[in-house]
Amino acid sequence: MSVVGAQPFIKPMQPAPSVSPGIQRRHTLPASEVRPLNTQDAISVFEIEREAFISVSGECPLHLDEVRHFLTLCPELSMGWFEEGRLVAFIIGSLWDQDRLTTDALTLHKPRGSTVHIHVLAVHRTFRQQGKGPILMWRYLQYLRCLPNVRRAVLMCEDFLIPFYRKSGFKVLGRCAITVASMTFTEMWYPISGHAYMRRNSCV
Repeated sequence: MSVVGAQPFIKPMQPAPSVSPGIQRRHTLPASEVRPLNTQDAISVFEIEREAFISVSGECPLHLDEVRHFLTLCPELSMGWFEEGRLVAFIIGSLWDQDRLTTDALTLHKPRGSTVHIHVLAVHRTFRQQGKGPILMWRYLQYLRCLPNVRRAVLMCEDFLIPFYRKSGFKVLGRCAITVASMTFTEMWYPISGHAYMRRNSCV
């Protein structure tokens, strides 16, 4: 018996169509993807955050260990925008159980809380001025409406960012009790409750 006759018949493969490298890459990495973050994304998150905030205020909202902390405890409250596998913008949140933010809100996740504390929204420097921040925030707020126990979102920001968040629908709640060094903040909120129709018809 010949060697060929002893092997099962295998249909010859058709030659693959010629595809340019750019098109071929999009078959394995989506051109644009939005998904929850995980601990493997922590370093990319922190690099974007550090560049975005250190140059402006000298302080990061979350240090690397805190990024890992929240992405371990509540990854479902994070959202990352990826372009061909590269993180270009992100939001990290956690649950809070009081009417106003306190210093504990900077590091704690309260699983029974009904308020999402948005710790940070940041965009990679090469992707700024493209509307990615407002678009990602809009998608994040729509996503929060799918979470049955969430009633509102809150954040703290410097005064020059108030107009930015107002455009996303946030309202001023008042001066924040939290200070960082000499920096003071305004607390803002966004209502999530009262969207029962959207919850029934838009959330999977």
